[in-house]
Amino acid sequence: MASQFAPLIFLLYCLFLHQSCLQLSEARVRNLQKEEHGDDHLRLGVENGDVIDPEMNVFFHHNDLVIGNRILIYFPRKDRSASPRFLSREESESIPFSRSQFPEILDFFKFPSDSEQAEAMKMTLHHCEAKPIKGERKICATSLESMLDFVQAVFGSGSKFQVLNTEYLTESFSPLQNYTVREDPSEIPAPELVSCHRLPYPYAVFYCHAQAGDTVVYKDLLEGDDGGRVDSAAICHMDTSEWDPKHAGFRVLNTRPGAAPVCHFFPVDSLVFIPK
Repeated sequence: MASQFAPLIFLLYCLFLHQSCLQLSEARVRNLQKEEHGDDHLRLGVENGDVIDPEMNVFFHHNDLVIGNRILIYFPRKDRSASPRFLSREESESIPFSRSQFPEILDFFKFPSDSEQAEAMKMTLHHCEAKPIKGERKICATSLESMLDFVQAVFGSGSKFQVLNTEYLTESFSPLQNYTVREDPSEIPAPELVSCHRLPYPYAVFYCHAQAGDTVVYKDLLEGDDGGRVDSAAICHMDTSEWDPKHAGFRVLNTRPGAAPVCHFFPVDSLVFIPK
């Protein structure tokens, strides 16, 4: 199996080169405390009454991706050189990774129990140990090997797949601004896919989940009002009838479960696996 995945492992590893230890702002820790299930968009809620966090401007309507259309989007600035690296499977499996072992984990990384890093790590472990929603398969991948094993378990052993992600084509841009759709979006039907979202931890941990459903994935070129360009990956969930009515997407898009598709852009540090 190792030889089969060698080129893909090398490609994915290149995404995480030159990465170091976790640094978190107080704002990010507060956001983590508000999220019941971290970056899982199927569970993300909005609090504080009618106030919507600017970071929730990742959702859009299915008919918004039209050449020339302008969409208000939040793309956070990400310094990949400051992101944690993947450990090997052997390294990651030698380190405790559960809430029941949290004191041992803090001792291993030498983080005070009242530190921002400790709070973020606790939320990540909560996220990873939460029960999956109906029809969902999930894993917290702590190595590239475990990530690829999960993808193969979902798609079938020996299956071929492609990896999509959002890329910043310019280094400097405003995180929240209007973006113009510059090209006709590439539409990729995806009845089955695996999404992997980075979680805060001293080494790379990705929450990967799969759920069968009527979904469409898009790749598109966006240009911000300040000239910043983004090669974006996005997804539209065509059937939201089973979603939590408090889901942030319904609030942002002013809709309700089952009434209309909910679409969102992927952040730059997420990966989307689709069968070929």
